[in-house]
Amino acid sequence: MARTVGIGIQSFEKLIGNQYLYIDKTDFIREWWENGDDVTLITRPRRFGKTLNMNMLERFFSSEYAGQGEVFEGLAIWRDEKYRNLQGTCPVIFLSFADVKANSFLLAKEKISMLIKEAYNRCDFLLDGGNLKKGEQESFRSFLLETETKDSVLSYSLKNLSGYLSRYYGKKVIVLLDEYDTPLQEAWVYGYWQEMAEFIRGLFNSTFKTNPWLDRAVMTGITRISKESIFSDLNNLEVVTATSEKYESCFGFTQEEVWEVLEECGLYGCRQEVKEWYDGFTFGKRRDIYNPWSIINYLDKKRFSAYWVNTSSNSLADKLIREGSGEIKISMESLLKGQCLQTEMEEQVVFEQLNADENAVWSLFLAAGYLKVESCVPDKDTGEDLYELSLTNKEVHIMFRKMIKKWFSGPRTVYNGFINALLKDDVESMNAYMNRVALIMFSYFDCGKRTSGETEPERFYHGFVLGLAVELANRYSITSNKESGKNEVPSFGRYDVMMEPRGKEDNAIIMEFKVRNPERGNSLEDTAGEALAQIERKQYETVLVDKGIARERIRKYGFAFEGKKVFIKQGS
Repeated sequence: MARTVGIGIQSFEKLIGNQYLYIDKTDFIREWWENGDDVTLITRPRRFGKTLNMNMLERFFSSEYAGQGEVFEGLAIWRDEKYRNLQGTCPVIFLSFADVKANSFLLAKEKISMLIKEAYNRCDFLLDGGNLKKGEQESFRSFLLETETKDSVLSYSLKNLSGYLSRYYGKKVIVLLDEYDTPLQEAWVYGYWQEMAEFIRGLFNSTFKTNPWLDRAVMTGITRISKESIFSDLNNLEVVTATSEKYESCFGFTQEEVWEVLEECGLYGCRQEVKEWYDGFTFGKRRDIYNPWSIINYLDKKRFSAYWVNTSSNSLADKLIREGSGEIKISMESLLKGQCLQTEMEEQVVFEQLNADENAVWSLFLAAGYLKVESCVPDKDTGEDLYELSLTNKEVHIMFRKMIKKWFSGPRTVYNGFINALLKDDVESMNAYMNRVALIMFSYFDCGKRTSGETEPERFYHGFVLGLAVELANRYSITSNKESGKNEVPSFGRYDVMMEPRGKEDNAIIMEFKVRNPERGNSLEDTAGEALAQIERKQYETVLVDKGIARERIRKYGFAFEGKKVFIKQGS
């Protein structure tokens, strides 16, 4: 009989106690303990079992659960007498920053303060244990009562609590910090990165580096944030990323595990479709890692859906693509077509570079699970690792398509009006609708921190093309290619857009975009004419003709931009 599938349960004891479906990951306890690393940072995408595994570590090691190891009976860790004797023998401090989401530094710091105070409250037995000196008792109580805790006090709070617990139990402590990077990601999105990075650096230094009462620690998160940002003082940090072989099967479900539970639930015949939707993750040398959140939901509901990508906001990914350069949007367009992206990148994420460095964006997307590594080889010229990346699976593909469609949800009627006019060769209506779309959307695609008047048309244009590629994916194959020749007129890269119809009922479309150069005195109409002349001069239609599309079925349009004004001219 198939076990009951419990959704969203992050309590190890509740999951086991109720005999809900559980894939045994308790060997993670043994592997981590035997590695003996002082401070371990493990990065995995969200909803990959990080919190459950951290709760499992606390439930296994914490002195609070001494003599209560029966919950582990029948699981891998309980087969070894050494670990049965180790259960419940260590003081443990466990915090999660998963809910530290705020639009200001003061509010975020207040939430962190509340979490640390909750840890103190759980240890209020120390006040009656006779181990705290008078001054320490006063500090303990005053910390709990303070409404606005100073940064310096917060920075040393976990170190101090470690000392109190260590003295009480006669053993050094284990510190578990789940979702360490949530407040840092929020800080970047809402513009208080520097303040948060400095605060976290001080807290981590005192807790994980200069803490004489620390035995060992585990931190989990989505990203490996650069050492220079917050880990500059931690030379005892072992970083385990998606390419590391440590713990490669401890987070997420392996294909063997998925096949087994599919058979248990009578769904084994759907395994190939399950693979298409939810497979694609690689940790270390272990390929075919499945998204556990989506697998659990599929087993429960027995229908395919984008469960994982709908669990929380994808605002950071949205912001990076929408405000990103034309190159980022073009790369995303290629990824959505199933193509691969080749790039050099570092696994660590440098948030300070996200606005300026395209590779930093792909590093973040890889860490978040939106991209997977198809291959990694040294570049022949630079020696740097060259990654070949693709979208992870079907539900990630769906997420990005929905995200791009949402960009136009405000001016949806106007945008659809332009598309309909384009398909009907109605250039007058195209002009009317396009000017309204541009007026609404220009600022939306150009609201980053390092933008300028020159980048506005480029950002708008590439966002617009991405929208077309998503909206008309069933009817057209849409490509945009960067010119390699010399430009006669200043432009924003001048990409031409080709819309190749998938069926015989639609016309092929070529669009060329130019920015009006005021110094030449040309009008918008003249500039649109120049765009059309370029289509003819460079014989763009040849690509379509060679594919068997008759010339009379090819429509050509020149787009001219000046600020938020657009003029569209149709070629012959």
